[in-house]
Amino acid sequence: MAINVLYKTTATATGGRDGRAKTSDGALDVSLAMPKELGGSGNGNNPEQLFAAGYAACFLSAMKAVSSQGQHFKLPTDSTVSATVGIGPREDKGFGLVVKLDIATPGVEREEAEKLVAEAHEVCPYSHATKGNIDVTLNVL
Repeated sequence: MAINVLYKTTATATGGRDGRAKTSDGALDVSLAMPKELGGSGNGNNPEQLFAAGYAACFLSAMKAVSSQGQHFKLPTDSTVSATVGIGPREDKGFGLVVKLDIATPGVEREEAEKLVAEAHEVCPYSHATKGNIDVTLNVL
């Protein structure tokens, strides 16, 4: 499947989970630290936090895009997506991730919100990338 790339970015990490990550344009430059729960200092950001922020923002954008097509309700401006990313050992080897998305669409009936969320899950690039690889739970509040 070919993709017509409209935007791309490059981020470089040094030092692994206890180092630094920055984008080539300098817009993102973060200190990285292993979470305390994994034996680190916790004095910096970690890849799971960055992934959670990216997934939450991308999913909300997918909801906006689906909503704007006119087949669903107009997405309230105070809608939110909170992504919780967990990491732990896999049964085979290494570590794996799990994701829970808590989605709030104030003033919208739950059934209607669930329909929009399901369609957004189909078009969101993060959801597409994780499909079949990471357990993702959609929780409409």
